[in-house]
Amino acid sequence: MRLGLAMVLGDVADFTVVGEAADGESGIARARELEPDVVLMDVRMPGVDGIEATRRIVEDRPETRVVVLTTFDLDEYAFSGLNAGASGFLVKDAPADQLIAAVRSVHAGDAAISPRVTKRMLELYGGSLPENGGSAASDQLALLSDRERDVLVLVGDGLTNSEIAARLYLAESTVKTHVGRLLAKLELRDRISAVILAHRTGIV
Repeated sequence: MRLGLAMVLGDVADFTVVGEAADGESGIARARELEPDVVLMDVRMPGVDGIEATRRIVEDRPETRVVVLTTFDLDEYAFSGLNAGASGFLVKDAPADQLIAAVRSVHAGDAAISPRVTKRMLELYGGSLPENGGSAASDQLALLSDRERDVLVLVGDGLTNSEIAARLYLAESTVKTHVGRLLAKLELRDRISAVILAHRTGIV
């Protein structure tokens, strides 16, 4: 599997495959050593699993983005990986163009996760989200402009920037700017964090 991924990504002109690891512990060590922009992380591995490895890599180096790979698109372990700080989610048999697009998306600060997966993630974890998110979360939302709040709602619904642009009759570049500003104002790491906050606060 690793060989196949390395071959696919290594053929992309502006990608460099800097390393591989056979298990979570060595993956953490390699990430620390090589400081990659993006890590593709399996969920089930011997020793330290992919969820714990994701958590530790993101803690060590927040600028490294992790894409969780799994066999099934409704794998509950993979959703735990998102909660651990992963920025994307992909099934292992995804076509090469989806894999490449996912790497580009998370490197650019977006999330690589479909609306279907977002919905399932919230079905699995929604019950553990505090109602209305508390006063601190509400205070955070007060920092947003009306348009940024509109964009956050649609991000929370799992829409991509192009879908949000169509819904709000905006240019996609304008939506990207709004997303960047709301992430900065709310002090969120990435789009996944925005989805979770939108549901915690009850605006979605």
